Amino acid sequence: MRLVRWDPFQEFVAMSNRLNRTLDDPHVPGVEGASAAWAPPVDIFERGDHLVIRAEIPGVEMGDIDVRIENGVLTVHGQRKQASDVKEENAYRLERIYGTFTRSFSLPTTVDAANVTATYKDGVLEVTVPKIDAAKPKRVDIKAA
Repeated sequence: MRLVRWDPFQEFVAMSNRLNRTLDDPHVPGVEGASAAWAPPVDIFERGDHLVIRAEIPGVEMGDIDVRIENGVLTVHGQRKQASDVKEENAYRLERIYGTFTRSFSLPTTVDAANVTATYKDGVLEVTVPKIDAAKPKRVDIKAA
């Protein structure tokens, strides 16, 4: 049988980590900030000559979404409103997060901020930012010397 030493400090660190994870979880009821602000998840990727930012914001009306570009920063701001027909005292479980949200993204200098487009369908906001012509790859012809 192998002798294993007990380290009370390691137990304390493990307990502290578990407590921190619990307090950081936005879905824990009764924790300060649990229903305060939320941020929709996003995907950012390139599609051809465009930069695409796709955000999941189901339950948000299109009129409650604001997309702006200012000083090279794209900001998506909006609000998900709670249905007025559901009252807390009659609910068994309320897990969805309501309220305002804001996500901001620094844009590279290689994009054309003047020609940005946005679409909203099935709870997904897609912002398409075209690249400027100077940033697009160009083929260089090789000539015989």
